[in-house]
Amino acid sequence: MPPSFNLRVTERSKVKRVPKRAAYDRATVDAILDSGLLCHVGYVIDGTPYVTATCYWRHGDRVYWHGSAASRMLRTVTSGVPVCFSVSHLDGLVMARSGFHHSVNYRGVTLFGEAVMIEDPAEKLATLKDFTDRLTPGRWEELRETTDQELKGTTICALTIDEGSAKVRTGGPLDDAPDYDLNIWAGVVPITTVVGEPVADDRLKPGIPEPDYLRRISIGAPPRG
Repeated sequence: MPPSFNLRVTERSKVKRVPKRAAYDRATVDAILDSGLLCHVGYVIDGTPYVTATCYWRHGDRVYWHGSAASRMLRTVTSGVPVCFSVSHLDGLVMARSGFHHSVNYRGVTLFGEAVMIEDPAEKLATLKDFTDRLTPGRWEELRETTDQELKGTTICALTIDEGSAKVRTGGPLDDAPDYDLNIWAGVVPITTVVGEPVADDRLKPGIPEPDYLRRISIGAPPRG
């Protein structure tokens, strides 16, 4: 299903520094979100700002994250407080001919809004299935059923993809014109996230084969095309 809308741009979400790198279309935003696994959620408790790193996933027009029902962060962000949700990928070191023009290539999304708690048990199970199948399609059907107690002990947050922005830098260094004549190497050192070889649990029963989907995991890759 194609994205239903582009991001709403406000004074707080509009990219002001190097605005030519900004994007507000859902195709760009969703591609960045779908390439990641780790987000940072910002919020305020009793006047003190906090940022919590956690895993997330996207389904349709929402991003989700989850954790223990005892989590102070989850209790806070579902109480109606403003939330800042951020995802970023580091794609390369940009090596210029001067220290001033060194940079990095990156992709990032920042969203603003108020998170809500998913309370319906059937919806909670469906979102957890989305999370599992996002990385390893088909694994959810292999797992034992989630117990009522496990579901009760899990809090799932949802934030609508509404207000925010994406920002992307690609390409090589942008040096001052005279510096291109210097005998100094310049260019880009790519950085990628690599999925390693699976390591079986020490207590894995003999004869259980390695699932094919473990070979299809891809995290952090930029969109193709």
